[in-house]
Amino acid sequence: MTLDIFLTNSLGGKKEKFIPLDKKSVGMYVCGPTVYDDPHIGNARPLVVFDILFRILKNTYGDESVNYIRNITDVDDKIIKAAQEKNISINKLTTKITENFHDDCKYLNCETPSNEPRATENIDLMINMINNLIEKGYAYSQNNHVYFEVKKFNDYGNLSNKKLDELIAGSRVEVSELKKNPEDFVLWKPSNEDEPSWDSPWGNGRPGWHLECSVMSKRYLGSEFDIHGGGRDLIFPHHENEIAQSRCANQTNSFAKYWVHNGFITMSNEKMAKSQGNILRIRDFKKNNNGQVLRLALISAHYRQSLDWNDKLISDCEKTLDKWYFAYTKPDQLVSIPNEILSPLWDDLNTPGYIANLHELFNKASNGSDEDKKLFVSACNFIGLLNQSKDEWLTIKRKKIALTENEINSKIKQRNDARDQKNYDLADKIRNELLDNGILIEDKDGKTTWKLK
Repeated sequence: MTLDIFLTNSLGGKKEKFIPLDKKSVGMYVCGPTVYDDPHIGNARPLVVFDILFRILKNTYGDESVNYIRNITDVDDKIIKAAQEKNISINKLTTKITENFHDDCKYLNCETPSNEPRATENIDLMINMINNLIEKGYAYSQNNHVYFEVKKFNDYGNLSNKKLDELIAGSRVEVSELKKNPEDFVLWKPSNEDEPSWDSPWGNGRPGWHLECSVMSKRYLGSEFDIHGGGRDLIFPHHENEIAQSRCANQTNSFAKYWVHNGFITMSNEKMAKSQGNILRIRDFKKNNNGQVLRLALISAHYRQSLDWNDKLISDCEKTLDKWYFAYTKPDQLVSIPNEILSPLWDDLNTPGYIANLHELFNKASNGSDEDKKLFVSACNFIGLLNQSKDEWLTIKRKKIALTENEINSKIKQRNDARDQKNYDLADKIRNELLDNGILIEDKDGKTTWKLK
């Protein structure tokens, strides 16, 4: 029997049973990166969270029935500023950062979305939507700018569960004499000569950030679709504005049926952000950490809760994977996973509950049958873990030690010879030397084995 999926819907703030608009065409849109700087750990969390949701949806409805869209924002004020500061072309910057982003996705073992549209490939459609909003009376042009008139949309604030006055008071509103009202947001603005620009009925310019996602989601998923995801910081104003312009342009009663938002990553309980100066980029971990360590760390807390990032978290996740890998035998085939094992994931992506199930499966597989081991590895693979061989897992860890495998085995032989000769001082000295080099040895059933501590 297929499990029912439950998700906490930010639109209403309740956990709801997921019922797709069409089981044969399930649509999910997730806000992707603005490619002006390399992704950081805060950006990594939605990558992994929605990658797991993508796997759950495919498992339930079939690979061909799920359409996962994650955009690339490659035109934005932040991009223009970053290119100027680096003294390189915008195209060179966005190309490089996009490549780095894709490398980071691979490092974290995230599956490729169904489509990954870029904002600059959809400018004509953005101009069409702006024209549509102006014709319907929801937007107005002023001195080569176009603004959406927020007061024309009665449901503004429903996603945030706040009234308009509260939203304005709690956010930084762009001040402009061109606006009718302070809360109105830009759909189109003029560009300077050295900035990216496209011809439009309002002069050369570029689209507003909020408009891009409305257009790209409609192109690939239609006017109404199932799931819209992103970080909690996007609820206002980005997602609130998406809903307003999309529903008004498309004349629909809804936009996305389910809104799913992940919590922040913090450091010492401070939100990770460039303004806080506490950014850790994904690339900073690649030299000394396997991507699976970060992946496990990112799902160690429930996606809706804040996750405090620290060295102990990384160390604990690495130790867990070490333990799993040293009992790991790659099966000749994967096996189906019982519903009772999968059920936490179907219940609002309860990854901590699923990880607890993995620990139980590991304990059973450690001294169990080949079928037990196949089930354990299959369950790990389902959330993107143990996807590499043991040798691949050890590659990065071996870089941290000065000894080769032959040297380790030679020292273990020397230690065992010393024990046979009852030279326990020398045996202890060799054990400690290995320990200082990150090698932990264990004597069991007349054999000595080693692993990286």
